[in-house]
Amino acid sequence: MTKQSLRGKKVAITSGPTRAPIDAVRYISNRSTGALGVAIAEQCLRRGATVTLFHGVGSLLPRAVARLEILEIETVDDLTRALKMELPKGQYDLFFHAMAVLDYVPETESKGKIPSGKDGLTVRLVKTPKVINLIKELSPQTILVGFKLEVGVTKDELAERARGMMGASKSDFVIANDLRTVVKGPHIAYLLDRDGNFRGPFRGKENIASALIEAVIERLD
Repeated sequence: MTKQSLRGKKVAITSGPTRAPIDAVRYISNRSTGALGVAIAEQCLRRGATVTLFHGVGSLLPRAVARLEILEIETVDDLTRALKMELPKGQYDLFFHAMAVLDYVPETESKGKIPSGKDGLTVRLVKTPKVINLIKELSPQTILVGFKLEVGVTKDELAERARGMMGASKSDFVIANDLRTVVKGPHIAYLLDRDGNFRGPFRGKENIASALIEAVIERLD
């Protein structure tokens, strides 16, 4: 039986993709499935935590159990509003921000459906605010775990970019991984902590989630 090392702790997890509408029927999104977020949620629940999961539309979900609240998120604005409502309450001990938040969204949303007979379509994308940077502002006492995804970089480059993210977001830990292993498997990730340690590699989502949660528990202790 898993030790109940998170009993009494309140955990928030964001997981899965976000969407941004182009018109009434079309949208842009990303490849996130929410699988790692589910693995983290399930391990937190087994360790006795109460979990709130903010999940993207269509993402994987853990089995419904007691101590689990599930909230669906579609757009970046939806997520920002939800966090501004939840985090100032000061109730979360841990926050795992694993959701793939869109960095760019269409500048405008066309009303109705854009006719399909057009020869071409130009969509201007604009940058979104970094949602992770809000979390410590809204809830400074919460232990924050960020997730850094890159494509085709070396381990040293991955570590450097994870450190940059940690500094900007004031995260306590960062999980750093490369899309190539996420897609082709096995999923390989590294864990950066506040002391500058870059641990890993950890292989497979269950092992990644387990290593992360053990590190967080050490921090709580």
